[in-house]
Amino acid sequence: LKAVLLGGAVIPVELTDQASKQGIRCWCGYGLTEFASTVCAKEADGSDDVGAPLPGREIRIVDNEVWLRAASMAEGYWRDGKLIPLVNGEGWFATRDRGELNHGRLTIAGRLDNLFFSGGEGIQPEEVERVINAHPLVQQAFVVPVEDKEFGHRPVAVVEYASQAGDVNLAEWVRDKLARFQQPVRWLTLPSELKNGGIKISRRALQQWVCKICKN
Repeated sequence: LKAVLLGGAVIPVELTDQASKQGIRCWCGYGLTEFASTVCAKEADGSDDVGAPLPGREIRIVDNEVWLRAASMAEGYWRDGKLIPLVNGEGWFATRDRGELNHGRLTIAGRLDNLFFSGGEGIQPEEVERVINAHPLVQQAFVVPVEDKEFGHRPVAVVEYASQAGDVNLAEWVRDKLARFQQPVRWLTLPSELKNGGIKISRRALQQWVCKICKN
């Protein structure tokens, strides 16, 4: 393996750094099926953005949401025998991705659909996951909300550890890296039945499993 294009989720800088040390060149991309498909791409450079938009793509940020416009967009979604347009009256597609533009380069924080509130504070799971994934003995991590009578919701982490992890105290490790409201109140190990053989893990299935565990 000499080179790879990464996408489909936020790519940890630590992952591309490790690949670079193995002589593997990595490109990070952001795209959507509706745009056929890559919108931004860059060679990994140690920063967590996904680069500038490719030719023919336009990006704007509206209320923290990424909006896109391009000539290559799909006409719409086919539902119940009708074509439902993707875009608003100005031709922009609202992605439901939370992001920001800095000097023309796009950074994706996560899905607006995943955002939840704990004690009035907004928690973007992907931001917390990025910190946890930086631990050298973590393979992958997910953060999901569980209902709480006092705070509304609290974050719970589900982690897949490296085989040699042993006894890792992640709660202590993240203490000075995350705000107190972002710190998971419980740490669970990712069960094998949710790994899907390497396919992207369903957050909905993960949250259902966590809620079941936390009720017991």
